[in-house]
Amino acid sequence: MSKMMGWLQRIWQAATQGAPAPAEEPKQEPSRAMRISPTLVALSARNVAVEPQQEFKPYEPPPGVVPAGQLKEAMAMDSTPYEYVSQTFCHAHFRGYPFLAALTQLPEYRKMSETIAKEMTRKFVKILAVGDDDKAEKIKKIEEALVRFKVRDVFRQAAELDGFFGRGQVYIDVDMPNSKMPARDDPNELDSPLILAPAKIPKGSLRGFQAVEPVWTYPSQYNTVDPMAPDFYKPTRWFVMGKIVHASRLLMFVSREVPDLLKATYNFGGLSLSQLAMPYVDNWLRTRDSVSDMVHSYSVSGIKTNMQDVLSGASADDLVKRAQLYNNMRDNRGMLMLDKESEEFFQFNAPLAGLDKLQAQAQEQLCGVTSIPLVKFWGITPTGLNASSEGEIEVFDDDMLSLKKAIFSDPFKTVLDVIQLNEFGEIDPGITFEWEAMAEMSEIDSATINKTNAETDNILITAGVISRDDARERIIADPKSGYTALEANPDIEDDAEDDQAPDDQDGGE
Repeated sequence: MSKMMGWLQRIWQAATQGAPAPAEEPKQEPSRAMRISPTLVALSARNVAVEPQQEFKPYEPPPGVVPAGQLKEAMAMDSTPYEYVSQTFCHAHFRGYPFLAALTQLPEYRKMSETIAKEMTRKFVKILAVGDDDKAEKIKKIEEALVRFKVRDVFRQAAELDGFFGRGQVYIDVDMPNSKMPARDDPNELDSPLILAPAKIPKGSLRGFQAVEPVWTYPSQYNTVDPMAPDFYKPTRWFVMGKIVHASRLLMFVSREVPDLLKATYNFGGLSLSQLAMPYVDNWLRTRDSVSDMVHSYSVSGIKTNMQDVLSGASADDLVKRAQLYNNMRDNRGMLMLDKESEEFFQFNAPLAGLDKLQAQAQEQLCGVTSIPLVKFWGITPTGLNASSEGEIEVFDDDMLSLKKAIFSDPFKTVLDVIQLNEFGEIDPGITFEWEAMAEMSEIDSATINKTNAETDNILITAGVISRDDARERIIADPKSGYTALEANPDIEDDAEDDQAPDDQDGGE
């Protein structure tokens, strides 16, 4: 009874007093802006690698290239305002020949320069004759001399040096005019211009052509006063390991020239392809290593265990033994055993999708800066239905032909004149050259062209425009006709009568 009365009394109090008042919401303190200690910022800056500002400086050759007594005099010719150039600092500066030489040991840098050099000399040159005179014998001797003196290989080496270091030079090795002693052994002869005349280059005086790396040469004289002069910032003489050599004896190969303000800094060479491609190669190497690291450690496994003893400073021998036991049993052929109460196994796997595309993009960027098709640089063919690299290869061939005309034409003209003086004792103005087309014709295309030419000859012969002898001479002169060994202009009618004579005699009998 007393319990019921107490319960009714509580109900009555609740009804008369009403519902309890709602609790007051806690007051929110006003937000304060985040404050960062300047000391922490200064400490964190110590861990950030800051690239030191690079300044343009005059190039200094290694010991021995310029005689010690003439080094100051040679470097005094450099009037480049380096302080003015350094005001507009840019990250591109000459890295030096030792640095560029070290880059040639990496396959990415070596492959790009070697590929371009090989493609430029894969199809070389064709010697031509202008005029009515028959110069076939001269052309044959010139072609044999080009092979004997290995001109194609020397030009390939010069193109490689241009890619590696920004400049390639080829020394014309000849004898002295009235002696069998090489001109390189006579300082006075080396200092004189190599005039393309029989008196300077007698018949049989050519020894060959030698490629010279730019680290062994340094300009001796050049014009820095008159920008309107043809020799402005173009050395007229060079130091070659202590010897002064006239510029006419050194063929120059530079495909990426720098402005005049930077020529002295770059040792009067151009921008090397290796230095130009450095950001792209660094990006490729970093991406390649990152993808390799991701594949190597895409799966992370471990055991959650009791670390109290280790963290408290006790011996960790038992923990190391436990880790060794786990590593010994972690492959698919082993059995992993865990403590039921204190251990738990976990594993995290990183997704690998898309890594191949990121790596492929880094590879393609290397091809972009060098203009080399992917199939020629890496040997990777395009994938997909009807995918082909013919268009890219055609554009690349045109680019290589244009580059060959730009940097090979002037040096080869000198080489051709020197070879003519060596072989004939004179220069024939009716002998010239042209660079061969880079594209190679397939057998089907060649057969189709020969068939079309034969049909055209037949139409012209029937119309009386040309004779059979004219068509025969055209076939003999065409190296792709397959009939170059035929005899020119035979007496066809007499041969036909001789073939029919026995039949007539038999009929008469």
